[in-house]
Amino acid sequence: MVAIIGGGAAGFFCAVNAAKRNSQLRVIILEKSNKLLAKVRVSGGGRCNVTNACQSIEEMIKNYPRGQQFLRKTFHHFFTSDTVDWFTSRGAHLKTEPDGRVFPVTNSSATIIECLISEAVKFNVEILTNRRVLNILPVGSQFELQIEGHPSLLCHYVCVACGGFPKAEMFDWLTRLGHQIEDPAPSLFTFNLDQHAITDLQGVVVNDVQIKIAGSQLRERGPVLITHWGFSGPCILRLSAWGATELKRRGYEFEININWLPAESNHEILAKIQLTREESGFRSVESKNPFGLPQRLWSFLVAFSDLSIKTKWAELKAKEQRRLIANIGGSLFKVKGKTTFKEEFVTAGGLRLSQVDHNTMQSKLIKGLYFAGEILDVDGLTGGFNFQHAWTSGFLAAKAIANNV
Repeated sequence: MVAIIGGGAAGFFCAVNAAKRNSQLRVIILEKSNKLLAKVRVSGGGRCNVTNACQSIEEMIKNYPRGQQFLRKTFHHFFTSDTVDWFTSRGAHLKTEPDGRVFPVTNSSATIIECLISEAVKFNVEILTNRRVLNILPVGSQFELQIEGHPSLLCHYVCVACGGFPKAEMFDWLTRLGHQIEDPAPSLFTFNLDQHAITDLQGVVVNDVQIKIAGSQLRERGPVLITHWGFSGPCILRLSAWGATELKRRGYEFEININWLPAESNHEILAKIQLTREESGFRSVESKNPFGLPQRLWSFLVAFSDLSIKTKWAELKAKEQRRLIANIGGSLFKVKGKTTFKEEFVTAGGLRLSQVDHNTMQSKLIKGLYFAGEILDVDGLTGGFNFQHAWTSGFLAAKAIANNV
């Protein structure tokens, strides 16, 4: 018998694949809550971003701040095309969007959930909810699982696929077995500002900015969304992922520098300003926006540079021009706090990868103990990358368990 701890993406994928590959194997899923596949249900705004269409392992692993070397090896066994084939062959047809994200053609996560549950029923996987595992105790060649409020369970194999934990002490039931962890830290979060005027621009999107975190090498370029609490969007989320450990160390208080026009040098910006002064000197700086920035943002930058809305381009003084150029190319904001990004929350850190066999997901310390999904020190950016790790690790654990019986 194999007990799979966790009824999420990795746990279900391990369960159904193990049961299919070995009909003699009794497979039980133990889920601590009363909800199955919770992240699958809410992912992608309820559409479920199943995977990414990336066909190159080397390109794919660039989207994982932690675990790249481990994934380079696991993806050789089960990759994005395998995921697409697996679901499609079971009637859950998928589509690829222009940015590479892969969703069900139904645009509903229910398609993926129904597919996985149908497989579980088909191959007699037992599903027990409200079963929180408190301890894993090796007993000879078996494991005793101590379950809160229920009798202990004896099994021959265990796959831990319960997701990540936000606090180090929550891993104690695993570290007692000798496993080490990398300290957890939140990833994929947005940046909060403390009562800053730019938050009045909520809803404004700038498609190409460069953001740097002061005092570090962290920088990203891409779209940013201004919100009523601060900044969000792909550029911010990538920064939060790559900087997860560093930003946690700083207590989520740091300064960012935003270049609103990274495609243009200061020399090119100056040239456009000079041309605007010559051709539209009679227009106010606020009303004549020569850079194609969203008008609300442009009006903010003018005010942020201490310019009157009545100031005409022809009247712009040299020091005012320098301030305006400086704020276009490097506005400074103090971040104070973070906000979890919708349902795409991920925890960086987890079980140390050097103690897990990348071919089988089996513990190198304890035979018969396996891991899959976010419990491992692997995390990806948004775009289907975290789910792909879940499918891959769940599949490898299933294959190893089924072959061992």
